[in-house]
Amino acid sequence: MLERGAFKINGFLVILLSLALLGYSVYLFINLNIILGIILVLAALIAVTGLVIVQPNEAKVITFFGKYTGSIRDNGLWCTIPLTLHKKVSLRVRNFNSKTLKVNDVEGNPVEIAAVVVFKVINPFKAVFDVDDYEKFVEIQSETALRHIATKYPYDLFQEKGYSLRGNAEEIAAELAIELQARLGLAGVDVLEARLTHLAYAMEIAHAMLQRQQASAILAARQIIVEGAVGMAQMAIEHLLRDGTVELDEERKVAMINNLLVTIVSDRSAQPVINTGTLY
Repeated sequence: MLERGAFKINGFLVILLSLALLGYSVYLFINLNIILGIILVLAALIAVTGLVIVQPNEAKVITFFGKYTGSIRDNGLWCTIPLTLHKKVSLRVRNFNSKTLKVNDVEGNPVEIAAVVVFKVINPFKAVFDVDDYEKFVEIQSETALRHIATKYPYDLFQEKGYSLRGNAEEIAAELAIELQARLGLAGVDVLEARLTHLAYAMEIAHAMLQRQQASAILAARQIIVEGAVGMAQMAIEHLLRDGTVELDEERKVAMINNLLVTIVSDRSAQPVINTGTLY
């Protein structure tokens, strides 16, 4: 069954009509026409049971003795079929902040992860009748999707190609939103955005992983330093040979390159050594 508009008329007209019926019933009571007066009072009371107030960005789902009769989305005071039940559904944009979940990434490392989901109801009929409690449904399905996404990728990549939870936040958020939409569409919910709000290693491995990250950073820095030192040594040798100020045989070249590399690569200040003799 699809959503449809419910029968409705202006509620203020029904209020005026009910007041008129009550006033006329008083006149009938005064003239001892009791039965007709009671009928008019009952008619007025039954008519006002159909009154419904709809706020902006809100919908009312109408049921008549268990049968769906339609939805009212237009804000204002309306009167629909009397003796109906009115279920309110908010159409406003809302946020859901998930709890901080502990899950294992694709490599089996325990990580802590949380997300915020921005959503709104676009189909009140589905939100009321296709799920028990659509707000609880959003909560459970959001956490389920977040766990599923977290188990598909590693927390971080160390000199490898591919996606990671930390290094590809935009791509992970987009995939999370797509999966959430597939899950929450059943409840008539539209997912506007999904973002990770917390991502960290679990406490039991946080220190070990920090050491690993530091070691990787040191290794990468050393690699850059070595590459730069080799380039500087080559430039120095080429410059001296091009100017012809110093004649360097192969042994002197090796000694000079060795001294330059030690000076540049070392993480401590170089101590000068004065050579009073010759290299030989």
